[in-house]
Amino acid sequence: MPAVTADTLTLPRTIDPVAIGQRIRPLKQVTDAPSGHEGEGFPVRRAFWGVSDADLDPFIHMDQMGEVNYAPYEPRGTDWHPHRGFETVTYIIDGTFLHQDSHGGGGAIADGATQWMTAGRGILHIETPPESLVITGGLFHGLQLWVNLPAKDKMIEPRYQNLEPELVTLLTSHDAGSIVRLIAGEIDGHRGPGGTHTPITVAHVTISAGHRMTLPWNPAYNALAYALSGSGTAGSEMVPMHTGRLAVFGAGDAITFTASEHEHLDLYLLGGQPIGEPVAKYGPFVMNSRAELQQAFEDFQAGRLGTVPAGGLRPYRG
Repeated sequence: MPAVTADTLTLPRTIDPVAIGQRIRPLKQVTDAPSGHEGEGFPVRRAFWGVSDADLDPFIHMDQMGEVNYAPYEPRGTDWHPHRGFETVTYIIDGTFLHQDSHGGGGAIADGATQWMTAGRGILHIETPPESLVITGGLFHGLQLWVNLPAKDKMIEPRYQNLEPELVTLLTSHDAGSIVRLIAGEIDGHRGPGGTHTPITVAHVTISAGHRMTLPWNPAYNALAYALSGSGTAGSEMVPMHTGRLAVFGAGDAITFTASEHEHLDLYLLGGQPIGEPVAKYGPFVMNSRAELQQAFEDFQAGRLGTVPAGGLRPYRG
């Protein structure tokens, strides 16, 4: 979990209690993420498994990477691969990933940092652990989220945002029992640093053991909560939450959670205004039609999505 130091807590902004008359969102669906492997073989949980595109909109896909304590020479990532038509948001909670793309973006993502890559009309990129982590092994935990782009923005110029931990907007509940790291969007009038193409909210929340947190939530947005670690409950229905569980909420003005008496509850919260357009997705491309998917594959094969830079980053395999 990203460190919260005394310095970062000197001037926290407080989230106001939910106003009387605001309606707590009921739970619509709860799912448990199946496990799999991605890239060159690193373990993931498929966070959105079993949830309809309509309930996810504007989000497309999310993998929880780890939490895993690698032995030496076990860490893996992904080699160079293409994307078009959406954005990848990589959030590293523990450990380090190196990123490079064919549009000039890149760097190290570590310990609470977020890399926000807009693929737009097309890009190649690589995400891989550094040599030091491969050699020694160690703790690794992160998320990769795919955010859809509306049809008018699918062919925009690629863009890269590097959001270091100190840039994230740090909030606390009014009773100081919860910490909210607001990565993008808005909660209770406070805004995160991430730039988005449609209205969305992305936040990492930690609720202390025995505490309850109720957050105001934009009624025009959907609301998703994914449990990263710990235990507790979601909604007024008090449905159990544990690592790998996703809660999908219905309509309302606020969402609520309670941590168990003896353990914190760590959540990744997502919400956004639905785009409401057809979604055609296959492999690394997310478009609006099968014809556009076919064109994306043809453009990739023809080298029109970019080329690997000379001397570009490569996976370290020992």
